[in-house]
Amino acid sequence: MAAVSTSLDEQARSIFDDIGYTVSRTEDGLRAAHKWREVGVTVLDDDAVIPESGEMHCFVTRASEAPALGDRLSRMDVPYDWAVLGVREDGGYDVVRQ
Repeated sequence: MAAVSTSLDEQARSIFDDIGYTVSRTEDGLRAAHKWREVGVTVLDDDAVIPESGEMHCFVTRASEAPALGDRLSRMDVPYDWAVLGVREDGGYDVVRQ
């Protein structure tokens, strides 16, 4: 049986849905909301842009790319709280920073 590939966008939606967030699409990516908290979600593919502003943001990328993205965000000193979810081949994920 061949492996089924799920897009990072679908995986991001599923991860946030599984932890109780309501996920909606925006012109800039995804917005995940739960109680008082709203988090901008950017799936990093070839043409994704790192937002310059916001309050809370989560970046979703492949697990192999997550540590480098965390380092890049730290160097950029973005003015918002952020986390990186590194999605593994098995569908699980690791939080690089929260």
